[in-house]
Amino acid sequence: MRIIAGDFKGRRLESPDDNQIRPTTDKVKEAMFSIIASEVPGSICVDLFSGTGNLGLEAISRGACKCYFGDNSRQSIGIIKRNIEHCKAESKSTVIPGDYSKVLEYIKEKADVFLIDPPYEAGYYENCFKRIKELNILSEEGIIVAEHRADLELSESIEGFTLIKERRYGNIVLSIYGR
Repeated sequence: MRIIAGDFKGRRLESPDDNQIRPTTDKVKEAMFSIIASEVPGSICVDLFSGTGNLGLEAISRGACKCYFGDNSRQSIGIIKRNIEHCKAESKSTVIPGDYSKVLEYIKEKADVFLIDPPYEAGYYENCFKRIKELNILSEEGIIVAEHRADLELSESIEGFTLIKERRYGNIVLSIYGR
């Protein structure tokens, strides 16, 4: 796993030895950032269910001014912090341990890009959208990028957010929502 483009291009990121974390593949990550390229520079991002920090660090590498990293796993929090340090991105990073709801409650500013990649079988998508709406933490022109399995169809509209684009990459789908 590596950073694909930008300031940290080519840096290898630490990942766990076991299969507890499912990092986004470089192919899907490259496609994702190609689709949202214009949204990232100067943005505030949230990498929810960060795992390794792979997506948030890619966003910072491509010009995001700040990223919140959240995860419920102690192992993941350690990996995220080491990857941030490896990329020398501490000044643009905030790591929040805890479940997604706690992470979202911690954020007190509007974010421009939410990267949501939860454990697929856990059914977190609608609850994440609901909390983002309730807390009113998505900027007016902001987007929510949800990575999910192809056999899980997300609705055209979730909690008032509307599907803008959807792209399939093998058995993975990227669904992008806005207001």
